[in-house]
Amino acid sequence: MINNTMSSVAQSVRAAAGSMVYRLPVGVERRLLFAYYHRKLPHFSKPVTFSDKVNWRILNDRRPLLEWTCDKLAMKDYAGNAGLASLRVPHTIWSGSDISDLSALNLPEHWVLKPNHRSGLIYFGSGAADVPKLATVTATWLDSFESSKLREWAYATARPMFLIEELLGPPGSPPPDYKIFVFDGKPDLIEMVNRYDGNQQRLYRADWSPLEVLYGPQGIAPVAPRPPDLDLMLDIARQLGEPFDFIRVDLYAFDGSIVFGELTPYPCGGLERFQPASFDAELGAKWQLPTL
Repeated sequence: MINNTMSSVAQSVRAAAGSMVYRLPVGVERRLLFAYYHRKLPHFSKPVTFSDKVNWRILNDRRPLLEWTCDKLAMKDYAGNAGLASLRVPHTIWSGSDISDLSALNLPEHWVLKPNHRSGLIYFGSGAADVPKLATVTATWLDSFESSKLREWAYATARPMFLIEELLGPPGSPPPDYKIFVFDGKPDLIEMVNRYDGNQQRLYRADWSPLEVLYGPQGIAPVAPRPPDLDLMLDIARQLGEPFDFIRVDLYAFDGSIVFGELTPYPCGGLERFQPASFDAELGAKWQLPTL
């Protein structure tokens, strides 16, 4: 089965991929997209809100620190080499650019196929690979999108290839997904997402105080119990996020372990809205942009 876990913004911008807006200069394109999704004018030259600062990063920040952060295999290497004994990195079963290679591969009972250089595309497989079917499913997966259409620079440096990972948990029952916003090595905000319940999410403070803030249109999930390993997750996020002025560290709690998900330098491409809007400014105040 195929499961796209894209946000509403990503779905709509993909659907409009042929639009004239994507043929405009990057600064004009970004401003038009921002105005459309946020329903207000952007302030990229003097960014204040978190969303403005994500877009500022997209337009301006080309530091080597960020250039590998949209390459899934590079992220996993970074997490695996961080020396964190309490962090599990999902096993990469295979990586490559030719789906036909899978015909000779002895795959486990359940596995996950993703593109290394893109976001929101995923295929859940079982047993031996149906190569003709997968060739159809992934026909456009090696294309660029985030870099060529959304102009998210770090995706342009990611290697265009596929990877297969172990599946965490039984099919259809993903483990809890914690997206931790880390500013200068300090975990500040946690987004918990329920992928299989309408992509509902809820935001929490680092102490697990729930917030009545909507991030995107999916709806606010009920308050969840405090994770028993919250302090450990926050410490892992702190250590992985320490080199960055801002990074989102995505982790899973599974089978008594904390499992690495990915790093995200451009959450929702800076296009998803916070409601109330005042929270966008509150979060933005915690991000001190670098001097380039």
